[in-house]
Amino acid sequence: MAEVIAKSMYKILTYNNISVAGLERLPRDKYEIASEIQHPDAILLRSQDLHDVAIPESLKAVGRAGAGVNNIPVPQYSERGIPVFNAPGANANAVKELVIAGMLLACRNICPAWDYANHLDGDDAALHAQTEKGKKQFAGFELAGKTLGVLGLGAIGVRVANAAIALGMRVIGYDPLITVDSAWQLSSTVAKASSVDDLIARVDFLTLHVPLNEQTRKLINAARINLMKKQSVLLNFSRAGIVDEESVCAALDAGKLYAYVCDFPSRRLKGNPRAIALPHLGASTREAEENCAIMVAERVRDYLENGNIQHAVNFPDVLMPRTEGYRLGIANANVPSMVGQISSCLAEASLNIIDLLNKSRGEVAYTLIDVSARIPQQTLDQIRAINGVLSARVM
Repeated sequence: MAEVIAKSMYKILTYNNISVAGLERLPRDKYEIASEIQHPDAILLRSQDLHDVAIPESLKAVGRAGAGVNNIPVPQYSERGIPVFNAPGANANAVKELVIAGMLLACRNICPAWDYANHLDGDDAALHAQTEKGKKQFAGFELAGKTLGVLGLGAIGVRVANAAIALGMRVIGYDPLITVDSAWQLSSTVAKASSVDDLIARVDFLTLHVPLNEQTRKLINAARINLMKKQSVLLNFSRAGIVDEESVCAALDAGKLYAYVCDFPSRRLKGNPRAIALPHLGASTREAEENCAIMVAERVRDYLENGNIQHAVNFPDVLMPRTEGYRLGIANANVPSMVGQISSCLAEASLNIIDLLNKSRGEVAYTLIDVSARIPQQTLDQIRAINGVLSARVM
């Protein structure tokens, strides 16, 4: 009876420029890495849009060197039993620093002030006279003593909240899905809002740190902007679609909002004197790019070699130490009796289960099994034929 032999070389297809620091985590004696490659085992990417890209039959994993996965059709990969990994928190410090910079840009009117100074004309004496005459129009206000609202207390939101407290601000946060890890890291002085509307109504600055989905699309709309204090500042370094841009511009023109600072330029925002739109710089630091690439490369490698899943957006975290025996990884629909059917196939082949871990997430479940002997190809084919099995492979 033929046996399944674990492959010795994995093929990695890369889109965009993946940091060398990350690629170095994939040893060349086990990994072939190229931007053009046939039959890839995994894809590593940053901003490349995969929505219209056919999924290779050989593909086992996708790794996004960043947090958001809007450029990836995740449900399609889930249906094929392919985990989509991301790098949550790897760029958190970079985004945090830019949010703080955004607050300072807004409250001190730095952008129009710089533009004014850059267009002064004459000798130094003339420039000095114009400076003293014109500086009053750019007078701003300080962050200390103001109240910052943080909507979303994940890796980035927690860092922003803690940094704002260090700057002397009061901070109110809201996140009904906050994790235990985030709660441990959050300063105890951060006050808790009871709802999105409660948060919005109580702050001078509002910063958004939530993913873009159907629940958060245009979360900040005309009705919610109307709840905000007059002359408050809105910051969006998450995704453009979370904000109803038309309503924001109307609020800026009416003086309801003092400023809007975001990472997403648009024709509507361009030229608005109270809008500061940066060219998607949130994660654009050398450190963040390296951190994201390293994290996602390590996760993809651990999955390919050991079947472990950590930081996948569509699969549960499943981590099982390798000890002895031969490992089998199975993705399947989250329906009853799957583990029993898989175990029966292994029993028919006289394979003793040494260790087993099964977890589910929504409609998908994943099982890691270590068995006592090599797994025959016939047995693997039987498992793959079980109704509901999405993928199965031997490591």
